[in-house]
Amino acid sequence: MVRIITMLTFFVCSTLTAQSKFETGMQKAFALWGEDKPSEASALFERIAGAEKDNWLPSYYVALINTTEAFKTQDKEKIAAFLAKAQTAQDNAIAISPDNPELLVMQAMIHTAWIVADPMTNGMKLSGKVNELYAKALIIAPNNPRVVFNKAEFEIGGARYFGKDTKPMCAQIEKAVGLFATFKPETPFHPNWGKERAEQALAECKK
Repeated sequence: MVRIITMLTFFVCSTLTAQSKFETGMQKAFALWGEDKPSEASALFERIAGAEKDNWLPSYYVALINTTEAFKTQDKEKIAAFLAKAQTAQDNAIAISPDNPELLVMQAMIHTAWIVADPMTNGMKLSGKVNELYAKALIIAPNNPRVVFNKAEFEIGGARYFGKDTKPMCAQIEKAVGLFATFKPETPFHPNWGKERAEQALAECKK
């Protein structure tokens, strides 16, 4: 009996230590990102992902950081490098958590970054895929604010390019702002970004 209790205690302590390492690592990675050190943050998230084989979140943040960086530059080689790293991480995450609306949004963002980088080459090739990803995500999670907002943001870009009415997309952006106000992430580490961007987009709609 004593041996069983000892083994159980060891197991519980080991589990708590593992959780503590994960939480500490994630917090440090977020802090690095907040300090505008994206490459360091990405590298740390990669290391966490290597240790947390069944957790999609670290790989998700590797994909998110690198896709975000790709949007910030016009250097074709850097964009390709960022998006290659993002796609590798995205593939790892989706293998762990298929049909995850947050990951569907992430894949759509990677495709969008390719479109922005080279619209003539990638626009026709990837726009349909982006629309399909958002449509699927919306079916799975119709009240996820990132799904609603990112879908509308992508569609409003196309509408402006082709000179179409943007009011329907602006209405969806307004809906997303409301959804952000009440959204509660599953844990402190689950995706919870986009509110400020949605509010800025709504302000643009009202000009």
